[in-house]
Amino acid sequence: MEQKALHRPFELYVSDMACWNERPLTYHFFEIVQILEGEGMRIVNSNRFPYKKNCIFLFTPLDCRGFDISKPTRFCSIRFSEMFLGQCKTPQDRERIRQWLKQLEHIFYHHNRFQELLVKHDGDCRMISTLMHNMVDEYSRKGAYHEENLQHFVTLILNILSRNVTSAGPLTAGPESEPLINRMLLHIRQHIGDPEKLRIDFLASEFNLSANYVGEYFRKFTGESPQQYITQYRLQLVQQRLAFSSLTIGQIAGELGFADESHLSRQFRKHNGVSPAEYRKNARAE
Repeated sequence: MEQKALHRPFELYVSDMACWNERPLTYHFFEIVQILEGEGMRIVNSNRFPYKKNCIFLFTPLDCRGFDISKPTRFCSIRFSEMFLGQCKTPQDRERIRQWLKQLEHIFYHHNRFQELLVKHDGDCRMISTLMHNMVDEYSRKGAYHEENLQHFVTLILNILSRNVTSAGPLTAGPESEPLINRMLLHIRQHIGDPEKLRIDFLASEFNLSANYVGEYFRKFTGESPQQYITQYRLQLVQQRLAFSSLTIGQIAGELGFADESHLSRQFRKHNGVSPAEYRKNARAE
């Protein structure tokens, strides 16, 4: 599966496209997309869903997404990493960001990933449209304090989306109302620090699948094996802890289910090209 990274903490653009020339890609960042004009199908983790004007979509890191356009489409895309929301200057700011990241995870991981996010209130729709319009202007002009302003704009939009996710009620519905892949992904995130509950045989028993079919089913919807997904997600959390907490590398290893500190360090260097200590130093410097 081809992948795409975000080379800056924040990107925003309005784009017109008559066709989608790229294959669906796995993106390693958060994204909010609002359809301004057009119709077609969006492709998410090998599934196809219709879109039209004013639809709003949330995409999480590791989602594979693309578009199949039936009418020329214009959209606004806000892309950002945890590092963007984590740009802070004091320990107090860092603690605030740590709490905010938990809220961010709630918004993106607990809405139904296989439907558009329905913003039910007209007032909320108008506010989001106005904020995104203002963000485009602020991003284009790049005046003084524009980075801080963009951070606040993103926070405001996510707060509005958060109350719509909460009011939609997916967390209070019965577990069977959620697609199976949703429940599997949520299970992985909830138990990322417990390797025993991430084993294939445990997943098979928990979700009533045969052990031989777990990998095939998971790959069908995510484009990768359970182990690949778990590794990527765990290392993403390591990056968060290194950048936004004062935990030692050993404490992070214990919290996230690594055998020991050296195991974490080997895995981290293999995927990131630097040691955890170097990553933390660079993140703090930025």
